[in-house]
Amino acid sequence: MNERIRAREVRLIDENGEMIGVMPPVRALDIARERNLDLVEISPNAIPPVCKLMDYGRFKYEQAKKENEARKNQKTIALKEIRMRPRTDDHDVEVKTRKIQEFLAEGDRVRVSVQFRGAEMRHPDIGRKLLDGIAEVLKGSAVIERSPSMEGRMMSMTVSRAPGWEPPKKQTALSEKEKSRSATTPNGKATEETEAAPTAGSTTPPKPALVTESSETATSATEN
Repeated sequence: MNERIRAREVRLIDENGEMIGVMPPVRALDIARERNLDLVEISPNAIPPVCKLMDYGRFKYEQAKKENEARKNQKTIALKEIRMRPRTDDHDVEVKTRKIQEFLAEGDRVRVSVQFRGAEMRHPDIGRKLLDGIAEVLKGSAVIERSPSMEGRMMSMTVSRAPGWEPPKKQTALSEKEKSRSATTPNGKATEETEAAPTAGSTTPPKPALVTESSETATSATEN
């Protein structure tokens, strides 16, 4: 860059990408200084080398900004693990299979493992059958990156999201408040649970007081 360019001649491009021509580096550097720009060698292996006029400090700043934005938008693919036992019941296997699909929907890879203990080590075929069953359920939504294999007391396989597979969209249930708002009568009108308030200036006759039998007896006793 600038005085560090040692070629005898350079092909100069201006800041707008237009070709200026072939000239000695000293002349190209004078043009760069006249425009308050830097002379940057962009193709050193070309004959002659290609140089461009640019604000190098601004170029580096924009480049770093783009890299930071790319890192923010980049998703880190994690390796999740689901563990089971050879005697895991069918219901738990279904729950764990749905969890695997949730991980796949998020773009993660999943290692599915079966852990053996004691006498279970003599029956690795049970673990293999379990993993094959899960792989069958995941067919279409996952691809097998690593087939089931035995490592110590663990038999495991690794799956990842199948290309083109889209997870089913979750249906959100209406809240109780929304349900009450959407409730309608057979006539098609919304139900009203509140009574209409009396209008201003209207008089409402008072409700007669409830007289119990005991109160009537007490009244007659006082009169006597």
